[in-house]
Amino acid sequence: MQIESSDVIWRNARLATMDPAHMHAYGLLERHDLVIRGDKILAVVPEGTLPNHQCRVIDAENRLITPGLIDCHTHLVFGGNRAYEWEQRLNGVSYAQISAQGGGINSTVAATRASSIDSLLHHAQQRLNALMAEGVTTIEMKSGYGLDLESEEKILQVIKQLSTDNLIDVSATLLAAHTTPKEYKENPDGYIDLICREIMPILWQKGLFEAVDVFCENVGFTLAQTERVFQAAQSLGIPIKGHVEQLSNMGGSALIARYHGLSADHIEFLDQPGIEALSKQDTVAVLLPGAFYFLRETQRPPVDLLRQFNVPMAVSTDFNPGTSPFASLRMAMNMACVQFGLTPEEAWLGVTRHAAQALGRQQSHGQLSAGFKANFIVWDAVHPVDVFYELGHNPLVHRVFNGKITDSSSNTRG
Repeated sequence: MQIESSDVIWRNARLATMDPAHMHAYGLLERHDLVIRGDKILAVVPEGTLPNHQCRVIDAENRLITPGLIDCHTHLVFGGNRAYEWEQRLNGVSYAQISAQGGGINSTVAATRASSIDSLLHHAQQRLNALMAEGVTTIEMKSGYGLDLESEEKILQVIKQLSTDNLIDVSATLLAAHTTPKEYKENPDGYIDLICREIMPILWQKGLFEAVDVFCENVGFTLAQTERVFQAAQSLGIPIKGHVEQLSNMGGSALIARYHGLSADHIEFLDQPGIEALSKQDTVAVLLPGAFYFLRETQRPPVDLLRQFNVPMAVSTDFNPGTSPFASLRMAMNMACVQFGLTPEEAWLGVTRHAAQALGRQQSHGQLSAGFKANFIVWDAVHPVDVFYELGHNPLVHRVFNGKITDSSSNTRG
């Protein structure tokens, strides 16, 4: 291997590579060098195997290095908040009553439509700062609080600006099919027409998103309506994913698998036929323990069956104003273990390798492997489980993005 003067070697570290080529837990390697060239990982090699070199060597001081965290399901951009609705629920007011009073998703839609781009950008940036400070280097952000062409585009433009402004990889998702807006309350099929014929093709042509999502649920869209959106997306060559099986089993996961979808998200009510369908297509099951906790749900995702059929499981914050207002992926990892029974290694794979797969980036993100992006975290930790065992204390020492060290004051570009 020829080492160039501009290369960087990270030495004296334990590497939790998450690389399936290393069959032991976490792909953990002791006494290995992590060699960086530009924004990519050049090699992972045992210490002492490289020839004499004149490049920069960074002593990790026996710390733990992992891939950068990937938050693969968020609703980061919206106006207002729903704290008062939460207080109402805790005081015994039902969700149906709150919705009848103008609450729920449509209350966030109204606030988002009324918000300026600058306001949306300011508040989303604060949420993003918290996630980056805990080691997130790749994030998915959805639209879905606009529900018309102008407002959905406004949200996606904010997401684009966040990507431009920050040292983070951003994947934008169109979730126009989040709920039926008030103006289409009596004509949900007409709103699906608007998405398929106008919102989706126009915003796709503008290059503002990478995938299409649908809330397929008994309080969202039917299976037939969801399939219409998937068919329209497929005709344009757009990858698909879905909010499915959160509150009931409507067969949404099997539908996603039939369209070779990237991920099926929530999936608390997923059954074995749905799991088998996901397994055959290698579609990722995204677990969202924050919403499960905040809504005080009792139906847990079928983790044992997902393991049995080797369905990859990702873990995400689901950051949103109504059901998961938590800007901490470390907390989501902790919750996934405590509430859903994941092992710590499964939780780690859920925010690295499997989360990358849920975004279609499994060939470039989520591992410490040659050819992958040099997005990684140096932790003041001995073992990977230490990173999310003690919450309230952040063990992050260095956040490395595209091969360069950032910190809380330098996560923005410029």
